[in-house]
Amino acid sequence: MRSTGIRRTLVALGVGALTLTACGSNDDQAADGKTRITVNCMPPKSAEVDRRFFEEDIAAFEKKNPDIDVVPHDAFPCQDPKTFDAKLAGGQMEDVFYTYFTDAGHVVDINQAADLTPYVKELKSYGSIQRQLRDIYTVDGRIYGIPRTGYSMGLVYHRQLFERAGLDPDRPPTTWAEVRDAAKKIAALGDGTVGYADYSSQNQGGWHFTAELYSQGGDVVTPDGKKAAVDSPEGRAVLQTLHDMRWKDDSMGSKQLLVINDVQQMMGAGKLGMYLAAPDNIPILVKEKGAEYKDLALAPMPGGRATLIGGDGYMFHKKASPAQIRAGLKWLDHMFLTPGDGFLGDYARAKKNDAPVGLPEPRLFTGTADAKDQQVKEDHANVPVENYQAFLDGNQSLEMRIEPPQAQQLYSVLDGVVSAVLTKEDADIDRLLKDASTKIDGILARG
Repeated sequence: MRSTGIRRTLVALGVGALTLTACGSNDDQAADGKTRITVNCMPPKSAEVDRRFFEEDIAAFEKKNPDIDVVPHDAFPCQDPKTFDAKLAGGQMEDVFYTYFTDAGHVVDINQAADLTPYVKELKSYGSIQRQLRDIYTVDGRIYGIPRTGYSMGLVYHRQLFERAGLDPDRPPTTWAEVRDAAKKIAALGDGTVGYADYSSQNQGGWHFTAELYSQGGDVVTPDGKKAAVDSPEGRAVLQTLHDMRWKDDSMGSKQLLVINDVQQMMGAGKLGMYLAAPDNIPILVKEKGAEYKDLALAPMPGGRATLIGGDGYMFHKKASPAQIRAGLKWLDHMFLTPGDGFLGDYARAKKNDAPVGLPEPRLFTGTADAKDQQVKEDHANVPVENYQAFLDGNQSLEMRIEPPQAQQLYSVLDGVVSAVLTKEDADIDRLLKDASTKIDGILARG
C-alpha cells in the first residue's frame, strides 16, 4: 500500500509519474552515438516545482555524462496497477521503471526484470543502502532493483489535543492500552472530537489491520506464504481493541468506513487525536488539510514488536542492454542515491522552495552516508524535528516488516473484517477471522 503515497513530496504535490506512451528500448544508441535510456516517475507539469527540480537534475547529469541521453516520461501516478502488467508484457515499459516494494517479486516471477547483479558493483552508493531495503529487490541471491525511498508506519498525534485532554505530548502512547486510554480522554473533549480513527474501506482497512497485527507480533500469512495466519490471538486482540474503542469507549466517532482523506481532513481540522501513518503524511496535513507543523508529532507503532514498512525503487526492463543498465545505475546514483544531494536529498534547494525539511523519513542509508545525509538535513531543517524524536528512538527496537504477498487481494478480504467490527456492535470476531482465513487460503493457493 502507499503511505500517502509512499513517495516523499518536495512540495505540496507529490512526486509521481508514469508515462502514457512509454516503451522499453531495444535501440540503446541514439543517432549521435550516445546511450539512450527511458525513465519514468517524472513529476507531471501540474507539480511545477518538482518538475523543474527533476529537469534540473537530469540536465546536470547529462552535462556530467555527455555520452548518456536520458528521456524522462511523466504522468500521475508513478505506477498504475491497472496497466502495469500489461505494459511489461507488451514491451512498453521504460528501460528504468518505478516499482513499489511489493512489486519486486512479481516482476521477477513474470520474467520482466533485468538481472543487475553483474553491474551493482558500479553503483557507488549500493553498499550504503539499508540491507533490509536492498533485500526486497534480491530474489534467490540475484539483484533486480534499487531502492529509492522507504517508510515505516507510526502514530501521528495532535499535540494540542493531548494537552487539552491532560496528556503529556512529550510522552506519547507506547502500547495499545495506552492508545485506548488516551483516545477516551481526547474524545471526552466533545464538540465532535475523535480520539483515534482508522481506515476500513478501499483496501486501506486491511492495510492498517496488517500494520496493527505486526505491531503485536502477529502475521497475515504463515512464514512460507502459503496459508493464512490472521486467526490468531494477535488477530483477535487487534479486532477486540478496535471494537471496544468504537462501541464501549465511543472514542472512534460514529462515522466509519473511512479512507485516508477522511482521516487526514479530521486531523487537519484539529478534530482527531491519533491515527496510524508514515512521516510523509505530515506535510500533506499542513499544506492541504490546514494543520500546523507545531501541532503534529509522531510516535513509533504502539505494541513494541514490529512496524510495517514500504517504499519504492527502480527496476530495469529485461530487454535493457548492458550499456543501458550501466547508464541507468549512474542516473539513479545521481538523482536519488547521493547523501544530501539530488532530487530527494537537496535539502537546501527544498528549503528555499518552502518544502518541509527535517522529517524523520525516508532514511535510506547507513553508516557515514546516513550521517552525512542526516547532517545536511539537520542544517536545513524548517520543521519542529523534536516532535519526531520519539518515532526515531522507538523505531530502533522494532522489527521492520514488509507487506504480505498478494497484499491488495488480502487487504480486500481484511477490509470486510475491520469494517464489520467498526459498524456492527455484535460482530462475531472469531467467525470473521475464520471466514477471512478461508478466503486468504484460496487467494494464496491461486498464487
